[in-house]
Amino acid sequence: MKLGRTFLHKSALFLKGLAMGAANKVPGVSGGTVSFVLSFYEEMIYSFQKINVKAFKLLINGRFKSFYQYVNGQFLLLIIGGSMFSYFSVSLILDYFLHHYELYVWSWFFGMIIGSVFYIYKDFGDWNLKNTLSFVIGISVGVGISFMTPAQENDNLWFVFLCGIIGVSGMTLPGLSGSFILILLGNYVLLLVDSVNGLFTIVTGLLSGDFEVLKESENIRYLKIISVFTAGSAFGLVSISHVLGYVLKRWHQIVTAIIIGFITGSLGIVWPWKNKIFTTQNGEFLLDGKGNKIVQNFERYLPDLSTSETWFAVFYIVLGIALILGIDFYDRRKKTR
Repeated sequence: MKLGRTFLHKSALFLKGLAMGAANKVPGVSGGTVSFVLSFYEEMIYSFQKINVKAFKLLINGRFKSFYQYVNGQFLLLIIGGSMFSYFSVSLILDYFLHHYELYVWSWFFGMIIGSVFYIYKDFGDWNLKNTLSFVIGISVGVGISFMTPAQENDNLWFVFLCGIIGVSGMTLPGLSGSFILILLGNYVLLLVDSVNGLFTIVTGLLSGDFEVLKESENIRYLKIISVFTAGSAFGLVSISHVLGYVLKRWHQIVTAIIIGFITGSLGIVWPWKNKIFTTQNGEFLLDGKGNKIVQNFERYLPDLSTSETWFAVFYIVLGIALILGIDFYDRRKKTR
């Protein structure tokens, strides 16, 4: 019986990681929101917070079991493992539906975020002046980010390191999409397309015995960029978690109010009815590794209520809301047993 419960618990954590990984991949959707709604956000933050000097001392001294227990290793492995596996499974399915049924996918996400706001809001309770102001600040920042104009590409390594810190924020800050922020910073193509393709070229070349790939300046450039970006992401994941762990302990309600506001403000990013803008500020097109144009921004519009497509989209919004409310209902029933 105990073994069965343990297996179910591990499976549930892995599936939660899958959901967070799929959300992180979509510009405009935050994996942090998923972790918040699925009730593992705070455990994730406090687990990353355990990656500190004491943890490294345990690791260096060969006390691997103590290190694993100290950093809540089982939880982190299942969540991160699920997120990574998602890129080769759930995310591929999501990519297919985004390509063929984009309006309905965005409607579904829009509904889930509305449901998420209600899910967090209903148990908050204390809406005093301080918390209300925090909520308004969160909304203002979320809306402001939604309507920012993307910057130009910048391959300065210090800026790339900063992009790594900010890009991983979607896992730790509910409502903030790391992929969307990289688009705004102008480095989405450089960091998540070109440098990844460059690394793939280097790895496949080395595995086939072609060491000449390391002599090409462009390959070395991309190798430096992705290495610095990865280092920035690792640093950001741990450092932001430490900061969030600190503020959650001391100002839990204020931080939660800001998060509720931020998620609400991010609704502008996932508004289903929008036209894609492919050109940069200079009127240029940017292409991914397959030669497809990269979306640079969106032009939002109001839906035409006379079309069946719009009402199907509304149905998927309701479906998204119902999914979150269903999760809430399941959690409540489980707690009362």
